[in-house]
Amino acid sequence: MFNSPFIVPVVAMMIPIIAIIMKNWRQVQNRKLDLMEKSTSELTNVAQARIEKLEARVAVLERIATDKRLALADEIDALGHQGLSQARPRLDQ
Repeated sequence: MFNSPFIVPVVAMMIPIIAIIMKNWRQVQNRKLDLMEKSTSELTNVAQARIEKLEARVAVLERIATDKRLALADEIDALGHQGLSQARPRLDQ
């Protein structure tokens, strides 16, 4: 079928070349997985911090909603002003 005298040397030279290529390809794939895991853990940390912040805000709102004092409207207004001051950039910096 293959009567060429060059088939055996060509195949013999291709084996180490393919092995080197596959080794490098595997290293690239492992690096991709490491980067994906790192970005996922960073995203998880950001999400956890945001959840904690939202839980704190909900706790304050629950306290205000269940508070029966007469100063309820003042506290709600104070929260509104506090939220606006945090949202606006400060010009004095």
